[in-house]
Amino acid sequence: MIKAEYNNQKGILHSTFEGNVTLEEIVDYIVATKKNKSYPRVLKILTNAAQADMVFSPEDLAIIVEENYKSLEKYEYIIDAIVLSSPKETAFSVLYQELAKTKKYKFQVFSTNEAAIEWLDEN
Repeated sequence: MIKAEYNNQKGILHSTFEGNVTLEEIVDYIVATKKNKSYPRVLKILTNAAQADMVFSPEDLAIIVEENYKSLEKYEYIIDAIVLSSPKETAFSVLYQELAKTKKYKFQVFSTNEAAIEWLDEN
């Protein structure tokens, strides 16, 4: 399950990934972000996926990267911090980080919300 809520005071989109998270859910989340015209065009995202189990294959990351590139067409820049606790999800995210390199997207993996927020504040 994926939930997202924009915090106007902090200027951060807070997303929570919990339980089994499928490729379809991630694609739907990216598409919804792309279509949302109320988010700032320089978007900061804090994703807490510490309680998530990504139930897709490493090969599916290419689909996520492709959808992310489409979303980036609607934004000047996206800064994305993800909090993880599982070695499997961390490995997926590090691979994703390598695949998704572009000048309009900054992505970093963290083990705590505090570290992720600090990094978002600095960027």
